[in-house]
Amino acid sequence: MFNMMVILQGGIFIFKKVVRNLNNVNLRNKMILANILVIMVPLILVGFGVVREFRQTALSDAIEQTAMNVERVKLRTAEILNISIELSNKLAIDEQLEDIVNGEYESTLGVYQTYRDFTTIDTYLDFNKEISNIKLYVNNQTLLNNWQILPLDRNTQQTTWYQSALKGQGLIGWYYFDDITRNASSSLSLVRRINSSEYQTYAMQVIDLDTNYLNSILSQEQFETVLLDENNIVVASNRPNMIRKKISETHLEERISTMASGSHEIDIDGEASKVYIEDFIPPVSYTKLRIISIFSIESIVAEANRISSIGFTVIIISFAIALILIYLICTMIANRLLNLSKQIGKVSKGHFNATLVVDGNDEIGQISKQFNGMVFNIKQLMNEVKQSNELKNQLELKQNEIKLKMLASQINPHFLYNALESIRMKAHMKGEREIAHTVMLLGKLLRKNLDITGKKISVSDEFDIIRNYLDIQKFRYEDRLNYKLELEPAAMKVRIPPLIIQPLVENAVLHGLENQLEGGLVSVKAYIDDGHLHIEVTDNGIGMNESQVEIIVQAIDDQEEDRIGMSNIHQRIQIIYGEQYGLHVQSMPTIGTKIQFSIPLEVNHV
Repeated sequence: MFNMMVILQGGIFIFKKVVRNLNNVNLRNKMILANILVIMVPLILVGFGVVREFRQTALSDAIEQTAMNVERVKLRTAEILNISIELSNKLAIDEQLEDIVNGEYESTLGVYQTYRDFTTIDTYLDFNKEISNIKLYVNNQTLLNNWQILPLDRNTQQTTWYQSALKGQGLIGWYYFDDITRNASSSLSLVRRINSSEYQTYAMQVIDLDTNYLNSILSQEQFETVLLDENNIVVASNRPNMIRKKISETHLEERISTMASGSHEIDIDGEASKVYIEDFIPPVSYTKLRIISIFSIESIVAEANRISSIGFTVIIISFAIALILIYLICTMIANRLLNLSKQIGKVSKGHFNATLVVDGNDEIGQISKQFNGMVFNIKQLMNEVKQSNELKNQLELKQNEIKLKMLASQINPHFLYNALESIRMKAHMKGEREIAHTVMLLGKLLRKNLDITGKKISVSDEFDIIRNYLDIQKFRYEDRLNYKLELEPAAMKVRIPPLIIQPLVENAVLHGLENQLEGGLVSVKAYIDDGHLHIEVTDNGIGMNESQVEIIVQAIDDQEEDRIGMSNIHQRIQIIYGEQYGLHVQSMPTIGTKIQFSIPLEVNHV
C-alpha cells in the first residue's frame, strides 16, 4: 500500500512538471504536438490492432477450411472403403467361391472349367471402378494362379500384412504394399481372413483400391494433403512425389505421425506451418488411416500482410500531408494570435489608437473585430467619463430607484401561496365553494411547482399536477373542456423528469381547443409495453394538415416560434435517453392531435 502511494505521488509530480514545461512551449508547437498525439498514436494503435485481427481471422478461416477439407476427404475416402468392405462381405458368403477354393481338382482342365464358370469377381471389377483388383490367397495347391485366386506360397505367408490378418479374427486390415500379380503396382488394400465353417478352412482376401481414384480425391484440395496407412506410408496425396514413401522419407517431420488428431503448429523446412490431423478407423477394421493437411502460415497471411503494408503506407502518407497542413494552419493561427497579443499589449500601455487588420471571419477574426470595437468603446467611454462627473448625483439617484424597484419585484413565492390560501378561506366562508376549490387547486399547483428541484418524480405525481392544471382550466372553460386521465397501475411508480407531460397538456388546451365552443376533450394516457413507458396526450380539437404538422415538427427540432415548451421537452428526452427517443406528432384536420413519446424502463429505474 505504501509503495502504491509513493508511485502515485511520483506520477502526480511528474505530471505537474510536464504541464509546467508545456506552459512554456509556444502555442504553435503545442497545437502541432497535440495533433500528432491525437492523430498518429490512435492511427498506429488501430493499425496494429486491425493487422493483428486481420491475420488472426485469415489464419482461423484457413484452419476451419482445412478441417472442412479433411472431413470431406474422410467422407469420400470412407465411401470407397465401404465399397470394398461391401464386396468383401459378399465374397465371404459366396457359396460358389467357397466350393471352388475348397475343391480338390485332379486335372488342369477341371480348374480352367471352374474358373471360366465363376465370373463374380470380374463382374464386381466391371461395376466398381474404385477397385483395381480382387485376390484370394488359398491353401489349396490343386488350384492354378489366375491372378484372382492364388495358391498360398511361403513368401506370402511371411509378409507382415498376412501375419497381421491371421491374427485379425476376421476383422479388416488396411495395408499399402506391392501387388505381385500381373498389375505389378502398389495400392492401399483391404486384407481379411475368410473362414469356412463348412470346410474348416480359411482364405486370405485382398481387395486393391484404385490409387488414381484415391489421388483424385486429394488432388481437389487446396492445401498439401496426404493419406497414411497404419505403417505411416503415404498411400495417396495431391503431391505425387510423396506417394509410396514413409512420412520420414518426405520433407515432413516424422513426429507428425505421432501427433494426436487436431490442429498443431510446427516448423516445416524452416517455415512456420499449421498441421491438421484426422484419424479414422473404417468399419470392422483393426487398423486406422490418417489424413494430414498442411499449409504454410505465411502463405495464408501473405495477403493480409500485403494489404496491411498498403494500409500503413497510406497512413504514413496521409500523416505526412496532415502534418504539413497542421503546421501551416497552426503557424497561421499562431501569427494572427501573436499580432493580437501585440496590439493588446499596446492598449494595456494606454495606446488606444491601436487597431487590428481583420483578415478573416473565423473566431480570431471575430475577436479582432471585437477588439477594435472594444478599443473604440473605451475611447468613447473615456470621453463620456469626463462629462459624467456633473451627472453623478442624478445617476446615483436613478440607481437607488432601480434598487428599490428590484426589491419590490422580489415577491416571495411562499407569500403568494399563503395569500392564495387566505383567499380560498374567505371564498369558502362566503359560500363560494367553486371559487374556493379552484383557488385551492391553484395553490396545490403552485406548491408542487415550488417543490420541484430537478430530480425525477413519479408518473403518479406528474398526473397530480396535470389533474390540478386541468381542473383549473375546466373552471375557466366550463363545458368547453373535459378531460380523461388513464394511468396504468404498473406505470404509477416509474420515475420521469419533472414537468415533461404537463406542458404537452397545456399545449393541447391552448392550441388544440382554442376555437372549440363545446365538447372539447383532452386525454392523457400512460402505460407500459415492450420494456418502455408510453405517454400519449390527445385532443379532439381543430387538428392540423400534413404541412402544418411538418411546420410543428420543424419548430420542435429548431426551437422556433411558440413551441419552445415542446422543443424543450423533445431535447430533454433526447439528452437523457438518446436521439432515438423524442416527441412524435400525429394530427388530422377536424379530428384532433396526438403527441406521444416513449422512455426505456431500464434507464428510468437507474
